[in-house]
Amino acid sequence: MNPCRVLFICTGNSARSILSEATLNHLGKGRFEAFSAGSQPTGCVNPYAIEELKALGIPTDGLSSKSWDRFTEEGAPPLDIVITVCDSAASETCPVLFGDFVKTHWGQPDPAAVQGASAATEAFRRAHTLVLYRITALLNLPVETMSRDELKRALDHIGTITDAEEEDL
Repeated sequence: MNPCRVLFICTGNSARSILSEATLNHLGKGRFEAFSAGSQPTGCVNPYAIEELKALGIPTDGLSSKSWDRFTEEGAPPLDIVITVCDSAASETCPVLFGDFVKTHWGQPDPAAVQGASAATEAFRRAHTLVLYRITALLNLPVETMSRDELKRALDHIGTITDAEEEDL
C-alpha cells in the first residue's frame, strides 16, 4: 500500500510547514510521506526550526525551503492531503493549490515573526508542540479506510485545536 502523501504549505516554507513535514515523516514512518512548500519561499530553513527538531531527535537532513510550484509540475508526486498552516488571524495570505486531494487549514502564528533569541526559541517550542499534537491526531485517524468526506471533517476538526486548547490536553 502506498503511503498517504501530505503537503504542508505556508508562505515562506521556513518554519511551520518545515516542522510539520519533518515531524510527520519521523512519526509516520512509511505510513505517511510528507512534503512542505511555500508560495514565497525564503530559500532557507529557519535555524530555530532546525534546533527544535534536533532537540527532539527528529531528522533534519534534506529539509529545504522551496516553492509549491514543484508540486504542480509534471512528475510531481500525487498528493492525498494538502494542509495550509498560515495564520489567517495575522492576515497572512494562504496559498491556493488545486488538485484531486483533500484540503484543510491548520493555521497557527508564525514563530519566525518573533524577535529575540530567547523569545524565538520559546515561540518555536510552542509552535512545534501544537504541530506534534495535530500530527498525533492525524496519525490516530484510520485514513486508509476513511471516505474523503470523513477525512475532510476529521482534518478540519484537527485544525481547530489552538495553543490554549493544547495546553489542557
